[in-house]
This record gives sequence, C-alpha cells and structure tokens, in this order.
Amino acid sequence: MAARIWATAILLLAFPGCTDATMEGPAVDAEDAAIRDGQAGDTSPVQHDASTPSPSPEHDGSAPPPIPTPTPPPPDADASGPPPPSPTPPPPPTPPPSATPPGTLRKVAYFTAWGVYGRDYHVSEIPADRLTHVNYAFANVSESGECVLGDSYADIDRFYEGDSWDTGSLRGSFHQLQLLKERHPHLRTLLSVGGWTWSGRFSDVALTDESRRRFADSCVALAMGYGFDGVDIDWEYPVAGGDPGNRTRPEDRANYALLLAELRRALSSRQSADGRAEPYLLTIAAPAGPSIIPNIDVEAIHPHLDWVNLMTYDFHGGWDAITGFNAPLSPAPDDPSPGFDVTSAVESYLARGLPAGKLVVGVPFYGRGWSAVSATGDGLYQPHGPSAPMGTWEAGIFDWHDLAANYIPRMTRHWHEASQVPWLYDAATGLMISYDDPESLARKWAFVRDRGLGGVMIWELSGDDASHSLLDALR
Repeated sequence: MAARIWATAILLLAFPGCTDATMEGPAVDAEDAAIRDGQAGDTSPVQHDASTPSPSPEHDGSAPPPIPTPTPPPPDADASGPPPPSPTPPPPPTPPPSATPPGTLRKVAYFTAWGVYGRDYHVSEIPADRLTHVNYAFANVSESGECVLGDSYADIDRFYEGDSWDTGSLRGSFHQLQLLKERHPHLRTLLSVGGWTWSGRFSDVALTDESRRRFADSCVALAMGYGFDGVDIDWEYPVAGGDPGNRTRPEDRANYALLLAELRRALSSRQSADGRAEPYLLTIAAPAGPSIIPNIDVEAIHPHLDWVNLMTYDFHGGWDAITGFNAPLSPAPDDPSPGFDVTSAVESYLARGLPAGKLVVGVPFYGRGWSAVSATGDGLYQPHGPSAPMGTWEAGIFDWHDLAANYIPRMTRHWHEASQVPWLYDAATGLMISYDDPESLARKWAFVRDRGLGGVMIWELSGDDASHSLLDALR
C-alpha cells in the first residue's frame, strides 16, 4: 500500500488532472482473508490502505510549520533478536467518563486526509450537525516511535479561503476542523493514528515502558497541540492478521493494554495541565474477523477506553474464492463462511466483557464488487473472475454516491432477508456488487439502538451522496 500512495502522489504531481487512487481504503482482516481463500491474492484490499504520505504539492513556496514529517517505512525488521523484556503491569485504570450524554447514540465518522485530492472532499463539506465525532485519518508512527503528521500539506499547509500565509499560521484540514468546531460546538474531533498501512511500528512502540511513554507523550502533544479532543488508535493488528510486512509479536496482546494505559495516563496529565474540565478521549478501531478478535484482550483494554469502533465491514472481497456480503448484519444459513457478520462480531466482544455502551458498530459508505460472476443465485456466493472490476477510485471498491448514480439505475437490486443487506447483479456483464443502502443502514441503526450499543462509526464521509442519504438513514 505504501508503494501505491507514493505512485499516486507522483501521478498527481506530474498530471494534475489525475484522480487519486484510494490512499486508504476500508480496513480488512488479512489473516481472515487468507484463511477463507488460502492466500491473500492480488486483490488484497487496502485499508482503511493509508500508506506512505504523498509528497506535498507546490503551494506558493510557503513552508509548513516545523512539525516532524514521516519517512517511508524501512525494510521489514528482522524478527529475530533478544527476547523482549517482560511488560510492567499498568496502574489500576480510572474508568473514563462517558464522552456523550447518557441515552445519546454516537455518530462517529472518519474524514480521510487524502480526500482533499482527487475526491475533492473537504472539511467544510462535513455535515457536522448530523455527527457527534469526527476521526481524522491518519497520523503516522515515525522510525523513532513517535506520532507524526501523515501528510503535512493536507494536514496543516493547504490554503483555504480566509487562511493566512504568515509564518506560523495554521492552514490545511486541521485548521478547517478548528473552524468547524467553532460553528458546531457540540462536535468533538479525534486524531486517528495508524491504519492498515501505517501499523507496522505499533508492536515496537508497545514493547517497553520507555517506548510506550515516548509514543503516548508524542501523540498527546501532536493531537492536543492542533486542537483535537482525543486520540484514536488504529492498530491493524496486534499479534497477526495485518499487512504481511508488519512487525508483530505474540506479546502484542498484553502490550496493547499497556500502551493504552500509558495513553490514558498522558491524556489525563494533559487534561490537568490544560485545566480542562472535559476529559480527552481515547478510542480504538478494532477488528471484526473471528480469527483476529481473540488477539485483543478486551477485558484489559476497555477500562482505558471511552469506546471501541468495531470495523464491521470487509467481511468478504476479491481475496475470497467466491462472492459474499461486504457487511451483512446477521448470519445467514446459506452463507458458506459463517461468523463473518456484524451480529457475530458484536456478540463476540460483548462475551469478552466489553460494555455494550462502549461498542460502536462500523458501517461502510461503499460496496465491494466482483467480475465474471455466474448467474447462479443472482451472483451471490459464486466464483468470480481473477480481476476485480474497476470501482470508483480503485479496483473492487464502489462509493455509495457512485453506486446510486451509475449502477443502481441499470443493475438489478436483490435483498437478502437473513443478512439484511442488498446486492446488485447484472447477468449480461457478470458484475456483482455487495453494498449498504438507506434500508440496510436503517436496520443496522435499529440493531444498535435495540441492543443498547454505543452508536455507529462511518468509513468514510466522502462516500455518501450530496443529499447525505446514508447518513440520514442512521437515525
């Protein structure tokens, strides 16, 4: 994925008219994909595919503020070496207070840094009156194990109307988020760290007391320094299951809890130093695949967290041998791979001790497609061709606004009552697309409400249409 974003950035600079391929697609359990298909395959999905930051475009010669910028990830570290030190037990956690008024369901939405390029989606377009929280994706982890900007141009330097070129003036999406919060005082923002491509160094930063403290202090300094209300950790994934190039260790499971405890300490210390009455927020994005969930020590981590954003999408994709649903709400008796659905993931976390009010269910504003699919079963649970169809920005992934405008009008919509999601199929072309629409999202919202869960998380805002059809279904 890192190579993809560098290539994209070079194209953008050389050919300004080019659109950006997805720099960070939806998150996926790579290990689950391998288990289902025997291998990740050439169409392994990109994450929530953040990858290496794109070079800064030209901008009238004004230099950004002196914030450290990340470098491309080094070659994979040798996994051999001396055994890691035994982790120091964390102090007893102080349960954070609820960041949302009792009885209020959270609506958390990711805004992607790269959306300001080809997608031409900017902070000013965020429907903040319909949201409670915005997560900015992503900050990176430096070679020295510190939080750093992911794309300094998009984050703090891009010029918008009303910005200043004076030395030290803040611009970019970070400044736009500050202005957005001034217009919508209820809104809270979090800086998300990591993502699919930038998770390669988490195992190292979680390893020792010193590395955890360095990382936590740097994340708090970066996020609070730019006016964010919290930090969201998107480690994909502890122990196993992420990008094959990631450094992982068996002790990641225990170390993750220690890392989150250190982040909570740093946030509480910063709150006290700032004289802030409202606690700073700490959340994570968590896996939903059945083989990855056991690598999360739910009982140990949740006391440090305000809530958990469950990535309940990318259950099936081009890495599978057959077609399936991207984000089915409920298990289906005819599904050849049971356990890959929202309800199963939610029940797994609840059984592991996560309080229902801290569980936020992820919903996708995109679909996944397959080509050369036979007409049997209207394309559902069928073999597909070797190449994924070209989507909105990359192969195999279709934003909702694109589906609504260009695919739903000409393809046949089907509904799976057991899984409570739709799909599209065109027998003439063999194209099959699994996606969510207002009907399926309304049912997911009802599921969250009726189960007493903490709300919904959206990946990601630019996928909706101009009328906010999907967002408005979540109510």
